Amino acid sequence: MAEKDDIVVEAVNLNKEYYLGEITVPALREINMKVKKGEFIVIMGPSGSGKSTLLNIIGGLDNPTSGKVYINGQDISEMSDGTLTELRAQEIGFIFQFYNLVPVLSAFENVELPMMVNGISEKQGKKRAKELLEMVGLADRMHHRPDELSGGQRQRVSIARALANKPSIVVADEPTGDVDTRTGDEILELMHDLNKNMGVTFIVITHDPNIAEHCDRLIRIVDGQIASDKPTVHEILSITNEELRAYKGFTGYISDSR
Repeated sequence: MAEKDDIVVEAVNLNKEYYLGEITVPALREINMKVKKGEFIVIMGPSGSGKSTLLNIIGGLDNPTSGKVYINGQDISEMSDGTLTELRAQEIGFIFQFYNLVPVLSAFENVELPMMVNGISEKQGKKRAKELLEMVGLADRMHHRPDELSGGQRQRVSIARALANKPSIVVADEPTGDVDTRTGDEILELMHDLNKNMGVTFIVITHDPNIAEHCDRLIRIVDGQIASDKPTVHEILSITNEELRAYKGFTGYISDSR
């Protein structure tokens, strides 16, 4: 079982409602979940299921109607805007479906920018930007602007930028949604490698069933509620029966003699 210090994200009785005139639309209903340090979690669900809303609340981009969200033990639902902005800059990296890169800046400058905003020295920022772009395979493209890069290359820049401030958590919204299948597989493999090699927690929402092959846990959301929360096959092979039983909805069994 995970120790309390290993929990990087926790949602407790999380609800989110939107109001359309006199109509109340529930987007999330009584969400409870914990994410351990270093996990690679995928959240899947049909359009309108609430998965994007959940990711935005975890990332501090939206507020719940009720309930709590803790990031590394800190209750972000009680934070001021200034404190929450600071936490996002230091603890959370964002990867978006359509990249959200600054078009007039080079790949290098896009990765360097969040470090400048966060007060990192110019020398350190340039060094880390170069290292990250090399890590994602863009050593020869780092001085090109986004419109000079392919979709896959732009997403690699986005991944490097998400890691710029050494976050403990990276949240990704449909990271393969704007690229072809082959490029999407390459992006997923890269994210999985970074997750395992750097120990950064990844929380990914997607429609893409192929992503499940790359994750530790697959959470399915239907109508704003968690329908299932289970470890995937490769994760099952590395954890104990006690840990397996802790996963919501898991009913299988693995022999202790494996």
